Amino acid sequence: MHNLLVVEDNAKLRPALCAGLNATDAVQVVHACGSGEEALAYCLNSPPDVILMDVQLAGELNGIEAAVAIRREFPRLPVVFYSIQDDDSFYRAFRSSGILSHYAYVRKSSYLLPQMIVPLIRDAVAGRSFIDPEIESRVQEVRQKDEQSPMALLEPNEQIVAQMLAQGMSNEQIAARLGLRDKRSISRTNGQIYAAWGLSSSTTDEKVARTRAAIIVHVGRLIMWDEDGTPHTLDARGEWIPFELSGLAG
Repeated sequence: MHNLLVVEDNAKLRPALCAGLNATDAVQVVHACGSGEEALAYCLNSPPDVILMDVQLAGELNGIEAAVAIRREFPRLPVVFYSIQDDDSFYRAFRSSGILSHYAYVRKSSYLLPQMIVPLIRDAVAGRSFIDPEIESRVQEVRQKDEQSPMALLEPNEQIVAQMLAQGMSNEQIAARLGLRDKRSISRTNGQIYAAWGLSSSTTDEKVARTRAAIIVHVGRLIMWDEDGTPHTLDARGEWIPFELSGLAG
């Protein structure tokens, strides 16, 4: 029998879920709580054999972030994630977490019954991994979005400057807003942004590059302009196709 920590922020569901799991005689719920912070604190004091964790939780940490924090102290401590939420941020957190084994990630609506959860717990404890195909599809969808995101190609400070550039601020205004003494620092940062987005090779006019960078920020997609000024963007297959900019009007 495995000692189980249940992390579920629905106060009505939590006791019913714990009672159902205890009734299987396959696990013993040793603690139940509603936040990632409390889960981390409990584990630091008395680590369980396995965790059943909702992805959306009360508090600052979501379930993925809480598991990452816990597994820093207890490497590959088994976790079964479940969620009814379909927010990109949760799939992004999971993708960036680097979790490879000793886990399952499923839809709460499909795997809420204790007799369906127990096999997932056993597999996670055994070192195996399982991800609901629907969730895997969404994780890959988010990955494709991120890979096409122009901001992913910039360092944090460059992202801030790009956002200010897109608001129509001058280099002097951006430098003042960031507390920089030399506006040339912004010029150099702009150059890095243009290079990262392929604008340095497509135009020698800084004003044109600046305008195109602002368009990229507003559109939220990487755009390339050919020699005659026609914009192209990547489709779902990773191929460059003509891109209609008329949606920016108004």
